Amino acid sequence: MKHAIQVIGATDLVDLPELGWLNVPVRIDSGAATSAIHCSRVRLIKDGEQTFLQFYLDKKKGAPQQSFIVEDFKETVIRNSSGKEEKRYVIKTKVRIFGKKIRTEFSLANRRKMQYPILIGRKLLKNRFIIDVSQKNLSAARHSLAPNRLKSDD
Repeated sequence: MKHAIQVIGATDLVDLPELGWLNVPVRIDSGAATSAIHCSRVRLIKDGEQTFLQFYLDKKKGAPQQSFIVEDFKETVIRNSSGKEEKRYVIKTKVRIFGKKIRTEFSLANRRKMQYPILIGRKLLKNRFIIDVSQKNLSAARHSLAPNRLKSDD
């Protein structure tokens, strides 16, 4: 069954339930292939044969003040906004937008100088959303009063 395509604005607020980060401001960017999340202190941790990835989210933007350690990650080359190629780690996590949870990939990037800590790219948008750049925060406006918004049903 095909899902209806939702109109999304140039910006919005999303939740990252698996990371405990709610009401995160995001910029919608059809020019970016992948989504990106601002983080710092990214490092690999070796434990015998196993390798983990540790990172911190942006506590200044309301993220939990803790480190996250994941074992499911990959390293890829991404062309940044300046057109320069850089190696980045990519994780998978759920994002809640328009009341739906979508499992997607986020590259871990230094977005410290950017206004929005998260960038939503084409891979997440494809076959789900159409962008109306004259609009903003459509998901946040529609779901801010939902009674189960903070309910954890992961």
